[in-house]
Order: sequence, then structure tokens, then C-alpha cells
Amino acid sequence: MKTDNFTSVVALGGLGEVGKNMYVITHKNEIVIIDAGVMFPENDLLGVDYVIQDVTYLKQNEDKIKALFITHGHEDHIGGISFLLQSVKIPAIYAPKMAVSLINKKLEEKLIKYDNIITIDKDSYIKTKHFEVEFVNTTHSIPDSFAVVVHSPNGTIFSTGDFKFDLNPIGPMADLHKMARLSDKGIKLLMSDSTNALTEGYSKSESTVDEALSAIFAKHYGRLIIATFASNVFRIKHIVETCKKYNRKIVVFGRSMETNINLALDNGLLTDRSIFIDSNTAKNLKKNEVCILCTGSQGEPLAALSRIANGTHKQISLMNDDLVVFSSSPIPGNAASINRVINKLYLKGVKVYTNSEFSDIHTSGHAKAEELKLMLRLIKPEYFMPMHGEYRMLREHKELAVSCGMDPDKVFIMSNGDELILDDNGVHKGGSIQAGDVYVDGSRIGDVGSVVIKDRKLMSKDGILVTILNINTKTKELMIKPNVTTRGFVLVNENAELIQKIEHKIAEIVKNTLKSKAYSFVDLKNQIILELSPYINNLTGRRPIILPVIMEIK
Repeated sequence: MKTDNFTSVVALGGLGEVGKNMYVITHKNEIVIIDAGVMFPENDLLGVDYVIQDVTYLKQNEDKIKALFITHGHEDHIGGISFLLQSVKIPAIYAPKMAVSLINKKLEEKLIKYDNIITIDKDSYIKTKHFEVEFVNTTHSIPDSFAVVVHSPNGTIFSTGDFKFDLNPIGPMADLHKMARLSDKGIKLLMSDSTNALTEGYSKSESTVDEALSAIFAKHYGRLIIATFASNVFRIKHIVETCKKYNRKIVVFGRSMETNINLALDNGLLTDRSIFIDSNTAKNLKKNEVCILCTGSQGEPLAALSRIANGTHKQISLMNDDLVVFSSSPIPGNAASINRVINKLYLKGVKVYTNSEFSDIHTSGHAKAEELKLMLRLIKPEYFMPMHGEYRMLREHKELAVSCGMDPDKVFIMSNGDELILDDNGVHKGGSIQAGDVYVDGSRIGDVGSVVIKDRKLMSKDGILVTILNINTKTKELMIKPNVTTRGFVLVNENAELIQKIEHKIAEIVKNTLKSKAYSFVDLKNQIILELSPYINNLTGRRPIILPVIMEIK
């Protein structure tokens, strides 16, 4: 039975999906939030730029919010902050150094003023009335990554953030000793990253990638074009070091790549500015003295590599002895886009090198199965909630926990909005709160709903038909025959007979509707759509969006 002294944990994003991370911990009159990320839309969400959390619960409890804590600077953990700040008052944001720079850059671009972002490190300790929060160094594919540890009146909650165990990393080691010390004091609930739960074994070390890339540099004497994640600063760092070793200068293309490199230089993560040159300077160098570092490793249509492959990049033209290296692995759903880019590169006559089991030119920043087991063994939680992953990933993570000796009844697979309650009776499922997806289209948040998406899908599939009607409001007569134009439905000039039939049908509908004394223009538009849609479907097998436009003539 739930008492008044309970602590609740609920995800507003990150469960049953990869991305959109946000975890809310509440005790009485205090709320702390961990992460505020975005999720990038699937192909069926036409025109949607981002998917963010439904933060109704936070709006309703705004006066309880004490702080937002950020684990690291990836988009699926910080990308939603600018949208959150437009909806909810957040008293303070605590974030690692690199994440602070990235957040400030985003807020500056969106003209959002917020002046209470506090930089945290491994020694930071934040205390509120009910919570005490500290941080543990972890290893990930971006610098300054932390687990967040929340000490509540009902026990300690350990949230890993995104992590891996790399015993020979390019950056700092995960703080295994601090994890062990916290474990000895007792962890009530572990919340752990599930992204790679389905992948057996251990993730490869970044140092292995360093060796593989060095071998490519040593063998290739033409120009090198390397595409990687702009946020993977450690990868960029050893690309820089390898270029210095082989006397190559770096030309950077892609806005996010330029931004992250500048932030890394400003934060001391990269130190040699002289190795970066512009494209005009590169023209005066030999081919084996140039390395192009660019965005587009996931086949994004507007990214630098896609434009290079299409031949539409204003500053780069491919050469026959170029070697393009994809220092990345496909994010689920991006394989088709990547393959299209690779095919275009081959058609241009260049060599392409991708990551495979035989070439270690990329390693994931997320723990694989054996590392997830290590985290479970190290933390020794009393209860466990897999987080950040699709349902199948969460399910497999539960099986890993059970294989490590955990009681299945103490492992909870939750959905966004489901409450997990910590109280005197242990940890158990509670009720649920409002949670879901909010679509961001341009600068509009939440204006695009399922009905709009449905209309966009219809337009993309069957097109749109516009009919313009000139109606005399006094005589209730159609002055001239309806004018029909289409986009994405049929070519008007090549389907004259079909258009004539549609125009005749519209005229018939208008004539019959205008006979009614009680008609309105709204009624007329609705009647045209109601009758014309099945008529067109019978003729063509398609259902275009129908837009009647009425011109009143007095």
C-alpha cells in the first residue's frame, strides 16, 4: 500500500524507444528531472523535425521542480531542453562541461535566454530538502558523460545514462571505484541503458578504432574523406592525432561538425587549431596531405557527404583516387539511406570503406550484453528498471538481469508514463500519468497532430485536388463551370476527360446543394468533399485531399 512518504520514478520518454530520454523523480513537494532529449522522426512522420515529450505532468507540478540534471551532451539527452524551457519553468540545469557548451549554443540559436546552467563534474554534490544528487564518471562516445545518483528518502536511485566499459579508452575511464563504493552503501533501484542489450559480448575499445584508422592512413596515398558522428569528439580527436602523424591537414564540412570541433577546441578537448584549414588552402596541397572530415555518416540527404556523393557540393568534387571512410555504424532505420549514398559514391568511381566485423573503424558508445551484466554485478541493485531502448531491448535486459541472479519480480519493464513507487514496502508499480509524443514542425510545438500527419500521408500518396467555384450569392447560381487543378494527383493536360467528369460532378453537387434554403458555404464545402471523394475513388482508385475554394460574387 502506497504511503504519503513514497518516491515515484516515471519516464516521460526513453522507454519503448531509442531517444527522447526524460526521467522524473518525485518526492512530496520536490521533483528532479534527468535529461531532456529529442527523438528524430521515422519516415512516416512527414514534415516533422523532432519528437519530444508530453510535459503536461511537469506543467501541472511546475512549482515542485528543483532542477534538471543532464548525463551528457547527445541530442537524445539535451535536444529537448530548448522546447522544455518554452513550456515549463526550470529553476536550474546541472550539466557536464561539454554539454553546457552544446546547450548554450542551442539556446543562443533559438534566441532563448536562460542564465542558470551550472557545470558539474565528478565531485559535484547537490542537495535539496528531500534529495541528494551526485555524479559518477562513465565512458561514452562524447566527453563528460556521467551517471546520475539520486539519494531519496526511500533509497538510492542509480541512473547510468549512456555508457560502455572501455578499459583502454581515448578519454577518461569510468569510475569503477566510486560505483563499487556506492554499491556497498546500497542501491535501491538501478536504471540502466538498454540500447545494445541484444548484442552479445563486449563493445570494442576506441583504441582499436584508432589502430584501424591508422592502418588506412598508412596505406592510402590519395585524398581521404571521413564521415563520422559530429558528437563523437574522441573519434575526432584521434583522427586529428592520426592526421598529424601522417602530415595531413583537415578540411571540415558540415555545420554540426564545425560547431562541435569549435566547442572541443574551446574546452581544451582538442588543442591544435593549425591542423584545420579551409577548402581554398587545401587546393594548394597534395592529395596525400588532405583529409576531409564531414557529416553524413547516416545518409542524411542534406548532410555534406550526401551532397558530395550527388555532385552538388559547391566546394568539393570527387576524384578517382579518393577513399571515403564511414567511421560509424547505421542507426536502426538509416541503412537504406546510407546504402544509397554508398552506391552513388561507387558510381563516381571512388573507394568506400565501411565498418564490418573485419574492419574496426567504428565502435558503439553503448554497453553490450556482457558490459550490462558487469554493471548489474557492480551496482548490485535491490530492484532494476531497464531504460533507454525499444521493448525488445528492455525485455532482453531483464533476461540479462535474471541471469545475474536477480529476482524476476524485482525487475520492472515499464512504459512511458508508468509510475514506479519506492516506499517502505520496497519498489512496486504504481499508477500512470499523461505521457506521449509531441511533434515539432519548424518552430511550432504540438500544432501537428495525428490528423495533420494523416493528411500529409494522403497528400504524399494521392495528391491534392483544388476546385474553385464562382457563386452568385443573390441568385444562388454557379456563374461559370468549376475550375479544377491538382498537385500530385494527375496531370491536368494529360487527363482532360477525367477532369471534365470531375468538374461535371462538382457542378451537379453544387446545383443540388444550392437548392436548399438553409445551405451555408461550410455545408457546401463539406458536401462537395463527402460526395466527390468516393466518386474520384471509383474512377481512379485514389483519394486525393479535396479543397473547395468558393468565390462570392454579389
